[in-house]
Amino acid sequence: MEMFQPDFMQRAFLAALLVGITAPSVGIYLVQRRQALMGDGIGHVALTGVGLGFLFQANPIWMAVLVCVLGAIVMELVRARGNQRGDIALAMLFYGGMAGGKLLVSMSSQAGSGSLESYLWGSILTVSPGDLAVIGGLAAVVVAVTAGLRRQLFAVCQDEEFARVTGLPVRVLNLLLAVMAAVTVTVAMRVVGLLLVSALMVVPVAAAQQLTRSFAATQAAAVSVGVVTALLGVGTSYEADLPSGPTIVILAILAFALFSAIAAPLAKRRHRHRAAAEHGPAVCDVALPVQNPSAQGLNAQSLSTDGTEDAADTTRTAVKAPLSGETLSSRGLAQ
Repeated sequence: MEMFQPDFMQRAFLAALLVGITAPSVGIYLVQRRQALMGDGIGHVALTGVGLGFLFQANPIWMAVLVCVLGAIVMELVRARGNQRGDIALAMLFYGGMAGGKLLVSMSSQAGSGSLESYLWGSILTVSPGDLAVIGGLAAVVVAVTAGLRRQLFAVCQDEEFARVTGLPVRVLNLLLAVMAAVTVTVAMRVVGLLLVSALMVVPVAAAQQLTRSFAATQAAAVSVGVVTALLGVGTSYEADLPSGPTIVILAILAFALFSAIAAPLAKRRHRHRAAAEHGPAVCDVALPVQNPSAQGLNAQSLSTDGTEDAADTTRTAVKAPLSGETLSSRGLAQ
């Protein structure tokens, strides 16, 4: 219990809790729309905001929020246009953001290499009360949006064309999701760092998908994995004197490996139960082709193409047939 006594550790655990909830809440939508590395790209752009904060002696988190939101909007507009050269534009945006951040930090007189490292890899033990207040406020906004618009965001991420047909504002929702991803990056950069923030947005979701089938269950499980790994990572980093960001990410990857190992036997078990249910006794209405209805004792009449009765024609007669564990093909119904 000694680790909970210092004020900086209390702030560290609170920040880890907020990030553990926020990152998977946004990451599940990015994974759903196959943009798992979007957080990594926004993290590169966020470094420019950190550099501007150091250069103008402003709060780096707020400056990173501003730059990340602008960068995320540009990324979404490039993606929506579907330009063949869009990947080149995004690459220049990512690398330009990191290079510009490094130059701005080097031009500042109040930040050295140690300060830059704390934003690249995370330094949760240096979270100040002001940083915690900003992280808490931004996290509340992200959770409120992702939970309140869960159905709309899921529809857009699943099928944009269908969402557009149903009348949803697809462009607005896409931009809103990009902005929420940018805010999440700035929330998590003090905990796991800009270079690893994408991992905390994606790995808990990937781990949850190993055991869950519905979107709601996956979202709840991903948040649980994020919270547990973040809190355990902070405690482990304190006890073993390790950096918090890499420790949290490694624990999340271990959780993914554990869930994957558990998923294989569970999948086999579900398959056996499904096979047993399908082979149980059942009664099914099927249509049998009959060449001679009277020979088979069936009360059926066949109709010719002109609508008159023709007993010589082949007809399909509805019969109640007990399946008794046999499939339709195994009973030779095609004959």
